Amino acid sequence: MLDLEQLSDDAQVYFDGYVATGTDDELFASGYLRGHVDLVLGGALMQNKALTMDEFIELVEQSVNKAIKNGELEQSDVITVNNVLNGLLKTL
Repeated sequence: MLDLEQLSDDAQVYFDGYVATGTDDELFASGYLRGHVDLVLGGALMQNKALTMDEFIELVEQSVNKAIKNGELEQSDVITVNNVLNGLLKTL
């Protein structure tokens, strides 16, 4: 099982890296994904639910995909969001 607080800290460090080095699009995508990651981790912490990495990834991807289907992102943003998400998952 994951240490959710450590995972949250690691994700925040990853996202914060875009503040210094990212393009405007990457900065938007990192902030957007930060919200999805915080939602998943916060929900698990509040429910005192343990997550595996696979479960975490699945929940974040479901959250992002639902938002995309609801039209929250422009198509050009979807590509950047997916790239930033893939980078996050490789980092964690």
